[in-house]
Amino acid sequence: MHSKHKAYVAAAAAVVLAFGGPVTAAAAHTADAARTASAAASARADVDAEGAAAAALKKYPGVVESLERDDAVWHVDVIGKDGKHAELTVDSRSGNVFTENADDDSDADGGNKELLAAKVTAQQAMKAAVAAHPGQVWSVQWDDDDDNGSRYWNVEVKSGGKTTDVHVDATTGKATVSGSDSDGDDNDD
Repeated sequence: MHSKHKAYVAAAAAVVLAFGGPVTAAAAHTADAARTASAAASARADVDAEGAAAAALKKYPGVVESLERDDAVWHVDVIGKDGKHAELTVDSRSGNVFTENADDDSDADGGNKELLAAKVTAQQAMKAAVAAHPGQVWSVQWDDDDDNGSRYWNVEVKSGGKTTDVHVDATTGKATVSGSDSDGDDNDD
């Protein structure tokens, strides 16, 4: 009887190895392939405008004055709470932040007071612009029109090969589509 038991155990082990082994290996291979594909997809995913702003502010706390996509990098200008200015570059693939220039002198003429006091931040302006005109934010720029005292954000939104300019009021957050350029060329000035 003891030898019969060994024969059954050996047969069961052979069945497991014959059927369970490759199935388990195939399942493990499929799981590895899924992880690799997921990692490759996330590596290819570009940092968007909001991600670039967040990365820049993490390195240099303050308020975003402007943000613009230029090929594989974002150029971000930040005004610190103390009025100091920094020009940062954020790699659109890795999210790494590099300081291009940081002024040691605070804003002598006080021209950034309105920006620092604005109720609507660049990040909020981007969200309002995309809500008004869906697409991808390509740039945001603070604008304080001294002629009539209005303060707003200029936000460029790209969608389907078109670039649309959206103005967002810095006090109310109201977004107004101000222009569109069908060929994607942003030479509206």
